[in-house]
Amino acid sequence: MINLDGSKSEFEKSVTHLKSELGGLRSTRATPALVEHVMVEVYGSKQSLKALASISVVDPKTLTIEPWDKSIAKEIERAVSAANLGINPVNEGQIIRIILPPLTEESRKELVKIIHDRLESVRQALRTLREKLRQQIIDAEKKKEISEDEKYKQLEKLDKLVGEYNEQVKKLGESKEKEIMTV
Repeated sequence: MINLDGSKSEFEKSVTHLKSELGGLRSTRATPALVEHVMVEVYGSKQSLKALASISVVDPKTLTIEPWDKSIAKEIERAVSAANLGINPVNEGQIIRIILPPLTEESRKELVKIIHDRLESVRQALRTLREKLRQQIIDAEKKKEISEDEKYKQLEKLDKLVGEYNEQVKKLGESKEKEIMTV
């Protein structure tokens, strides 16, 4: 017997991953998610910025990064610059300030393309998972573990479940696109 409710966690992982991916995309407002996953080369290894400093939103256009160890401020500044986020950090000694420049029409369109790419990759993951579960249901019916009627009920339930998650993905994408395109 296939437990579709138990498979919801797999679908949830894809949607949660998409939320974090979209949160890390630059929009019109400053958000710590923009830089928290930047990898910084310190202490002989690479570590995420959120593990090395506190990241604060000062106003809608400004972020500050305050390293817990003040001696690594230069490395953090270098890593944020190298992350190719379209932002320039300013090292003020104790803190690193990031002022987000306004998005140009061209950069907004580029961000929308990135959103569509990420949405498609999540949809692909959902389709792959759906096919795996579909095959399990069909195999269970072939092995006489479930009846033909049960197979069709399970397939219908699976399609409904996938439809719900596809709708969530669509809404997340539309909301992020609207956020970016709003001037």
